[in-house]
This record gives sequence, structure tokens and C-alpha cells, in this order.
Amino acid sequence: IGDFLSSKGVNDYMIELGGEVLCNGVNGSGESWRIAIDQPVSLEEKRAIQALLTVENKAVATSGSYRKFKEIDGKRYSHTIDPRTGYPVDHQLLSATVVASNCAAADAYATAFMVMGADEAMSFLEGPYGAGLEAYLISSSQDGYHIQMSPSLTSRIEQTGSTISQ
Repeated sequence: IGDFLSSKGVNDYMIELGGEVLCNGVNGSGESWRIAIDQPVSLEEKRAIQALLTVENKAVATSGSYRKFKEIDGKRYSHTIDPRTGYPVDHQLLSATVVASNCAAADAYATAFMVMGADEAMSFLEGPYGAGLEAYLISSSQDGYHIQMSPSLTSRIEQTGSTISQ
């Protein structure tokens, strides 16, 4: 869709399709696009924004285990299966938002980071294969949430904690 719009001379757009977002140019106010990152709460809880991310000519995708899970005997089992073990992932990472050059890469890496867990994902980002990627990771902690992110995102992230009416 982005390629089609660009071929027709449309340079400013934000496309959201199935949870993946592609931003190009600026919004109607002439400013960079701002994409909300949800707090990792279940569907029964009131939806809230964890942060706002400023995006310029990039794609964004988020994967998470906070809405799709199965609870058995008080233990949550993620819908994300670790292909290395064949079992649901078992770590504290709740949400992985990835900024990449295209939606397919952003979505694939967000899912891969959900399999890896936060520490392994951050190590991956610091290595040679993480070039061109940025991530915002939300893990559960005893105090609520623990945030880890690519250093390059710090100037483009605004923590909000605001509630969304549904």
C-alpha cells in the first residue's frame, strides 16, 4: 500500500493494517507521526497508553503475550511458542515493539523478541544482526513494568500512562 501511494505521488501517510504501521512523511499538522504503544493489560482491564513513539519513514509492529494466553491453575501460558523447545515462552517479557524499515521485518522481529525474552532481545539488538532495528520492551516486574529500549529511541519516546476510553 505504501509503495502504491508513493507511486501516485502521495508522500505523507500513516497506514495501519492488522497491527502493523507504516509511516512516511508527516501528519496533517506537518509534524512527525506519533504512534501509541499500549500498556500490556488484558482485554478485561481498562486500555491505557504506555508511551508515544515518534516515527519518521519507518514501520512499527508490536507483539505481546498480555491478551492472548491461557490460564491453567493460576499460571498464564503465552500463545507464543518457542520453536527451540516446542513450549510456550516462559519469561517476563509482555510486549515487544519494533521499529524497522518495513512492516514485515518489524512484525517478524517483534515476534522473535517475544520468543527470546527481553535480555536476549537487547543482546541481539546490540549485535551485528540488530543493525537498523529499534525496540521498546515491556516486562512485568514486582513493581509493575520494567522498560528496556534501544538507546536511539530515548529521544523519540514520551511515557504517558494515559487511559483510553473504549
